[in-house]
Amino acid sequence: MSDSDIDDSSAPLIEHLAELRTRIIRAALAFIIAMVICFAVAGPILDFLLIPIEKTMRSLGNPNPVMQYTAPQEYFFTLIRISMVGGLALAFPVIAYQLWRFVAPGLYKNEKNAFLPFLIASPVLFIMGAAFAQFVVVPLAMTFFLGFADLPSFVGALVTNGGDVTTATKDTGIDIVFNGKVNESLDITLKMIVAFGLCFQLPVLLTLMGKAGLASAHGLRSTRKYAVVGILTVAALVTPPDVTTQLILFTVVYGLYEISIFLVARVEKKRTAELRAAGVLDEDEELFSEFDKED
Repeated sequence: MSDSDIDDSSAPLIEHLAELRTRIIRAALAFIIAMVICFAVAGPILDFLLIPIEKTMRSLGNPNPVMQYTAPQEYFFTLIRISMVGGLALAFPVIAYQLWRFVAPGLYKNEKNAFLPFLIASPVLFIMGAAFAQFVVVPLAMTFFLGFADLPSFVGALVTNGGDVTTATKDTGIDIVFNGKVNESLDITLKMIVAFGLCFQLPVLLTLMGKAGLASAHGLRSTRKYAVVGILTVAALVTPPDVTTQLILFTVVYGLYEISIFLVARVEKKRTAELRAAGVLDEDEELFSEFDKED
């Protein structure tokens, strides 16, 4: 191979690397700008994220819920964390657009038509998962933990006072009071939001795998028992150690798994029809036929 051949073959690679660098720089600038915008309103965002714990504390009889921080820099870095997560969410459309502009020239028209809907569906599903966590799961988790802290002392006082509720609610000893830290309370909320947002990506992931031929509806059906074990394991790892939130996450993710099976089956049906129209498959031949035999 001559030197000119080497130069000609390396030119496209250099162009691709330059294009990749441009896209990464634009995505990083979008993230930084979005992060600055979120930092400007990080206080209201923090108040919004702490609404579940505030409502729980008020429902348990605290008329003036207070959160504290115990280090001078703690509140500042809490706002930085909020800004980073919010900046990533706000800049995601720009980041996704830069990703699309980088990979689109190498895709066929049908591949572009297949990939673009998933690029749009992914942030929508993440927002749905995050909203579900914020408005349903986190309030249940806060109610469980804070309510559980009051329950033993209340029941013990009932037993001591012969079942007299009026007496049981009076001060009979040391009061155990919840003095919540801002960063620790925020950790629970952010973990739930990220966990449910990512779990809601399951239909997108499995459907893309179905389009690529890496997964089939029959294969997903036959691995249900393994999926159940995997989902239960994930629920135990990413949620607080209470049965309620774990069951909610399991129910939601398993429902998304069943929806994914339906979507993959539709993808297979469409691909089968296209291959038959192109003469690749016979009328009585099925795509993934080797996987479709029931055990």
